[in-house]
Amino acid sequence: MNLSNLKPAEGAANKAGKIVGRGQGSGKGGTSTRGHKGAKSRSGYSKKVGFEGGQMPLQRRVPKFGFTNINRKEYKGINLEKLQELVDSKMIKDVVTLDTLIENGLARKNDLVKILGNGELKASLKVSVHKFTATAKAAIEAAGGEAISL
Repeated sequence: MNLSNLKPAEGAANKAGKIVGRGQGSGKGGTSTRGHKGAKSRSGYSKKVGFEGGQMPLQRRVPKFGFTNINRKEYKGINLEKLQELVDSKMIKDVVTLDTLIENGLARKNDLVKILGNGELKASLKVSVHKFTATAKAAIEAAGGEAISL
């Protein structure tokens, strides 16, 4: 074995790509296969997201509408039936706080929580969260519990 008969192992060698920009004699010099002028011929070119070849892009053709209230508060809704499930599975006994809901994966640390009135609540619970719907508050108090707004 010597330098003249060295070759890579079977399947190890990747075919080299097209070598461009090495002078006119190579046949791939001059514009280096990029053509003449235009954005794609320049270095540093990158196509914008949604670029449609100069046609007015969709996100600019479609009209803007609506309104976003910057003061909107987004509440995480939890139904009464979910609270009853926690009572049935012995996760909670008589007091439901924000921490209890976070531990059981029903809310996150920075969530604002609102109890919704869907479902039936049989257990007497002392629930303290940010908000209640009227039906939820009535159902909690009818079951002998207490609804405390934070």
